[in-house]
Amino acid sequence: MAIRVLLVDDQPLLRTGFRMILEAEQDLAVVGEAGDGLQALEQVRALQPDVVLMDIRMPRMDGVEATRQITGPAKDGPAKVLVLTTFDLDEYVVEALRAGASGFLLKDAPAHELVQAIRVVAAGEAMLAPSITRRLLDKYAGHLPSGEESVPNTLHTLTEREVEVLKLVARGLSNAEIAADLFVSETTVKTHVGHVLTKLGLRDRVQAAVYAYESGLVRPGAQ
Repeated sequence: MAIRVLLVDDQPLLRTGFRMILEAEQDLAVVGEAGDGLQALEQVRALQPDVVLMDIRMPRMDGVEATRQITGPAKDGPAKVLVLTTFDLDEYVVEALRAGASGFLLKDAPAHELVQAIRVVAAGEAMLAPSITRRLLDKYAGHLPSGEESVPNTLHTLTEREVEVLKLVARGLSNAEIAADLFVSETTVKTHVGHVLTKLGLRDRVQAAVYAYESGLVRPGAQ
C-alpha cells in the first residue's frame, strides 16, 4: 500500500513542487494539502495520512502547535510529522521535535532525500542523525532546562546500562559507535534503545535525545 502524505505549507508553489516529486514515486500518494496549521488538523482528521510534511512558520497556527496536536495524546490517527525548515538551525525545529515531530528536513534538500525521509518516518524511524539533534539542542541550550531540576521519575525505570545508552544516543553516537564504546554487539544496543523508548514512552531516537537534555541527564555542550 502507498504511503499517504499530507503537504502542509503556506506557499502553494512549494506544495506543487513537493506534489510533483512525490507523485512520481509508486509507493507514495499525496492525499491532500493545507496552507496553515488549522487546515492541517482538519485534513489529518479527514484524510488519515501516514506522514505529514509540515512547514514551521505559517499563519493562524504554526507547525509546532499543529505537530503537538497531531502527535499528542488526543491524536486522531497514526500520522507522523516530518518538519520542513529553511534553516538547518532554526530554533523552531527544536520546539517541533519536542512537540513530537519524527525529524526535520531542509526545504532545499534533493528530491531523493525528501522521498527517503518520508519512507523512513512512515516506517516509524527518526529521520535525522542523532548528531544533528545534538547540534540543534546545543545551539539552543537556552530553551532547555538547566539540568538542575529534579530527575523525572520515569528515568528511574531504566537500568544502569540503559541510562548509559540513552546518554550516548543524546550525544550523537550511532548504534555501531555505542556498541564499540560499551564493548557489546550492535544487536544488544538496538535492544537497549528499544527498551529505553518503551519505558519512557518515546517514539524514536530524536525524542530520546530531547528527553535526555530536558531531564538534565545530558548537559548542552557536554562531551
